[in-house]
Amino acid sequence: MQKQVKVKPNSKQQKIEEQPDGSLTVYLKSPPIDGKANEELIKLLAKKFDVAKSDIRIKSGLSSRVKLIEIDTDY
Repeated sequence: MQKQVKVKPNSKQQKIEEQPDGSLTVYLKSPPIDGKANEELIKLLAKKFDVAKSDIRIKSGLSSRVKLIEIDTDY
């Protein structure tokens, strides 16, 4: 499964909002420095979709606020 994710780093609270078009807006507490925000994003998405962190990959947008995320849900 692929999801488009818009990341908002340095937010006061952590939360995930699902948009009407199926994309996600994720608010992260971490700053976008040294991959900290990406690590927090993967951790949050793993919890939301109930998969292992290793099942989530950032396909594109590693250093961008808009990312394409691939989630392996096939077991």
